Amino acid sequence: MPDTAPSTSVATHCPYCALQCGTRLGHDSRGTVVEPTDFPVNDGRLCQKGWTAPALLDVPDRLRHPLVRDADGRLVPADWDTALDTVAARLLRIRDEHGPDALAVFGGGGLTNEKAYLLGKFARLALRTSQIDYNGRFCMSSAAAAGTAAFGLDRGLPFPVGDLGAADAILLAGANPAETMPPLMRHLEGADLIVVDPRRTRTAERAALHLQPVPGTDLALALGLLHIAVSDGWCDKEYVQERTTGFDTAWRRAVTWWPERVERVTGVPVAEQRAAVRMLGEARRAYVLTGRGAEQHSKGADTVAAFINLALALGLPGVAGSGYGCLTGQGNGQGGREHGQKADQLPGYRMLTDPAARAHVADVWGTDPDTLPGPGRSAYELLDALGTEGGPRALLVFGSNPAVSAPHAAHVCDRLASLDLLVVADFVPSETARTADVVLPVAQWAEEDGTMTSLEGRVLRRRRLHHPPDGVRTDLDILHGLAVRLGEPADRYPTDPRLVFEELRRASRGGRADYSGISYERLDAGEALHWPCPENPDGQPHPGTPRLFLDGFAHPDGRARFAEVDHRDPAETTDAGHPLYATTGRVLAHYQSGAQTRRVAELNEAAPGPFVEIHPDTAERAGLREGDPARVTSARGTTVARVRLVGSMRTDTVFLPFHYPGPGRANLITSTALDPRSRMPEFKVCAVRIEPGTDAS
Repeated sequence: MPDTAPSTSVATHCPYCALQCGTRLGHDSRGTVVEPTDFPVNDGRLCQKGWTAPALLDVPDRLRHPLVRDADGRLVPADWDTALDTVAARLLRIRDEHGPDALAVFGGGGLTNEKAYLLGKFARLALRTSQIDYNGRFCMSSAAAAGTAAFGLDRGLPFPVGDLGAADAILLAGANPAETMPPLMRHLEGADLIVVDPRRTRTAERAALHLQPVPGTDLALALGLLHIAVSDGWCDKEYVQERTTGFDTAWRRAVTWWPERVERVTGVPVAEQRAAVRMLGEARRAYVLTGRGAEQHSKGADTVAAFINLALALGLPGVAGSGYGCLTGQGNGQGGREHGQKADQLPGYRMLTDPAARAHVADVWGTDPDTLPGPGRSAYELLDALGTEGGPRALLVFGSNPAVSAPHAAHVCDRLASLDLLVVADFVPSETARTADVVLPVAQWAEEDGTMTSLEGRVLRRRRLHHPPDGVRTDLDILHGLAVRLGEPADRYPTDPRLVFEELRRASRGGRADYSGISYERLDAGEALHWPCPENPDGQPHPGTPRLFLDGFAHPDGRARFAEVDHRDPAETTDAGHPLYATTGRVLAHYQSGAQTRRVAELNEAAPGPFVEIHPDTAERAGLREGDPARVTSARGTTVARVRLVGSMRTDTVFLPFHYPGPGRANLITSTALDPRSRMPEFKVCAVRIEPGTDAS
C-alpha cells in the first residue's frame, strides 16, 4: 500500500449496485459522512443504502485481525505472518498431494477491477489452477451469453444511463429498479413503462402496463411479443434486412407462438400482449431492458435472446436514442468478469481457449502460454465439486458469501465443510467466514483506491478517504503475501492498485474490453471513459465509446444475429406435493446476501427478517394468516418465514427475498438446474408447498 496521506474529503462512488452513484466522503463530528454528487446516473440523489453506507466502516463485529482455527475448532486471533504462512503451507501440501486443480478460488462481482485482475492472475500462476469462478455467474451470465451471441460484444448497457431519460417507451423484463437501484427510476419517468414480472413490484406499480406471467414462462411471452410485432406490422423490415442476419430461423420458432397460445401458457391476456408491442412500436425512442428475473433460469440465455430478437425486429439496438440493455446487479458485475476471475476468460474479455489470447496475456505476465491452465468449472459446479473425488480440496473466497447466496445452500455448506482448507477474505464474519479455517480481514471501499466499471461500461475511480484500521490489509496485499510464500516473484503481484491497473491496461490491449487507453490520470482529470477505449497508435487519447454499435455490431460482418430459440418448461414444475411456484429477489433495504446491509441498524429495521409474500386466497387454503410463521418446502429443503399477505400476488406463486441467513435462507429451496450456455442456476422458479410453521427466526 502506498504511504500517501489520507484525504479529508474524496469524490468516489457508492459501494453497492452497478449504478455506481457518485458520492463525496468526508469527516465531521459524526464520523465518516456521505453526500451525493451531481453525477450523471444519480444527479445528487442516493437510495437508503447509499446514504447509510458509512455505517459499514464501523460495524461492531468488523474483523480487525486474522483468525485461524485451532485444534479445538475455535477461530482464534493470529498475526498476519502466522495466518499467511498457515494458508501457504497447507495450499502447497494439498497441491503436492492432489495436483493444482485441488486448489480453487471463488471471487466476487464487487471486487475492484484491480482485485479481480490480480485474483485471476494469482489463481492461474501462483496456484496454477483452472478452478476459479465468481458470484457474477449468478448475476449476469445469461445476458452476457445472449448479448455476445447477438452483438459480438457483451456490455450491460451499450449506451449511457442518461439516454433512457429521452425514451418514449421502455420494456423492463424481470427488473425491479425501484427497489434494486432507485436512482435509476428518475431516468425512466418520462417513458411509458412496460414491466414483465410475476409480482406487482414497486416498479410494476409505476408502470403503464404490467404483464404478470407464470414464473418460468418469460421465454414464451417474448416469443409471443415477437410474433405480434411481425404479424401486426411493427417489424422494421429495412433495419432487419440491412443490419441483422438469422431472422428467418428465429421467425420459424416465433410463428408458432400466436397470442392465444401465449396466453394459455403465460397467463398474460392477448390484449395486454398487443398493447405492449403497440407501445414499443409507436414510440420514436424505445428500449428493451432485461434483469435477473428473465435471466436466472435454466433457459435464461435463450430468454434474453428472445427479448433481443424482439428489440432487433423493432429496429432498436445500435440506433441513437433506442436499444437493448441489461441492468447489471453487482457494483462491479461488468468489470469483475472482464479481467480474469471468470472460469473461461482472461483479461480484456479474452477467451481462455483462444491461442492468441493466451499468448498475449502470457507475454504480459512473463510466462509461457502453455503453462496457463484451461477453463475450469462454473460457479455452482465448482461449489458442488468441493471435497469430492477429483474436486477441489481447498477454496479461497474473496468478496462473496456462498453459504447464503448459492442455490441449494445447505448442500453448498456441506461441501464447504468437507474441504481440507477454507480461506475467506472479508471485512465482517459472514456466514461463509464463520465456517472457514482461516479468515483474513480486508479493507472496505472507503479505505482503498481502485477502479470500478458501471453497468453502462464507464470506468470509475474509487478513492481512498482514510487508511484501514490497524490489523486490516487490502486484498492486493493478501494476494502479494500469499504469492510470495508460494514461490512467485514479488514484483509479479503489486500492492499499489495504480501499478496493477497499468498492467491490466496492457493485458486488455486489443481485447473486446480494451482498457489500454484509460489511465488514472485521465479518470482523475474527470474524463468520462467507457470501454472499449484503446490506446491510439498516434498517441492521441481515445475518447472512449459511450454508445456501441452505431456504425455496426461487433461481428465480422457488422450485423447482429437473431437467435433461434423456443420455449421449454422450467427444470421443475408443480405437482400435487409441491403445487406452488416460488420465486426469489431483493428488497429495497438489503443488498445481495445481506452480509453488509443486515449490519446497518436503519436498514435492518426496515426489513428485519425473512418473509414470504403470498396471495390471501392461497394463504387461506394453507391455513395461514398475516404474520404467521410458514414453512416453504421444495425438493431440496425447507425455509421458514413470516407470512405477508399481498393481494396482487399470483395465486400460484410465492415470493421470498434471499438476503437472510440461517433457517430463513431462501436459497435452501432454490433449484440447481443450470442453463446449458451460461451455467446460470435457476434461482427464479422452483416448485414448493407452503404450510404453517413454528419458527421464522
